[in-house]
Amino acid sequence: MSEVGNQAGWSLWPAPAKLNLFLRITGRRDDGYHLLQTVFRLLDWGDSIRLRVRDDGQIRRHGASAPGVAEADDLTVRAAKLLQLESNSPYGADIVVEKRIPSGGGFGGGSSDAATVMVALDALWGTALGEDRLAALGLQLGADVPVFVRGRDAWAEGVGEKLTPIDLAPAWYVLADPGVHAPTAALFRAPELTRDAAPATIADFVSGVPLGNAFEPVLRVREPAVEAVFAALSQIGSPRLTGSGSGCFVEFASREDAEAALVALPQGLRAWLATGASRSPLLEARSRWEGAGSE
Repeated sequence: MSEVGNQAGWSLWPAPAKLNLFLRITGRRDDGYHLLQTVFRLLDWGDSIRLRVRDDGQIRRHGASAPGVAEADDLTVRAAKLLQLESNSPYGADIVVEKRIPSGGGFGGGSSDAATVMVALDALWGTALGEDRLAALGLQLGADVPVFVRGRDAWAEGVGEKLTPIDLAPAWYVLADPGVHAPTAALFRAPELTRDAAPATIADFVSGVPLGNAFEPVLRVREPAVEAVFAALSQIGSPRLTGSGSGCFVEFASREDAEAALVALPQGLRAWLATGASRSPLLEARSRWEGAGSE
């Protein structure tokens, strides 16, 4: 089935993962939220969302989503209801989430799923709220949702919602999942977390200044599985942590080098290959859907 195909009223939409190429915490707001700096890199790999428009206004999730997430708490259901409320749409939706992105890995699975539901239903329902309104709605669900709505690699500040598009060189990534669900709230409370890093600039990032990830030293000490994956990945390159999750990655400038590195990893390590996407597969899918609708 194509990325946006239609079968008995269902359409299929990509929900791409992301990487944080670095992550610094530079302070805290008065409300307690941490101020961040990061670069979001979108990937060509992730979850898939199947959607079918309902005429009765009901929002229904079919099957499971992330392990242990009830339907009422699912970000995809909440995203659909938020869009429905904002647009006053009479339509509803059936939602099926095909998970590939590991939960708690820092790859943005829940946020991307929510963004895909909003962007796709905005098209399917004909609500046409536009990117800015959808991004603002997405921020109500999570700080990472707007970057998936906008669908471009970005330098991010604030709590992650202040986005500046950035052009990144083509890259291939070996991703690895230690199998640990990193508890984001607990990590933000960790006494050993560095919360007052000096602000970096885009020029620092572009010039290759090592900016690090504030959560990496915390997780490597607290979670032996994360430390073990870092040790394995260090045999093929310079591993990094993504976001506040446990997922790790190594960047390569060519597919051939990335494929060779993946093969060289120890057996039993959950690792796979993904390509950086300068424009989100979700935006490409919506463009194809709109093009098909105008034919």
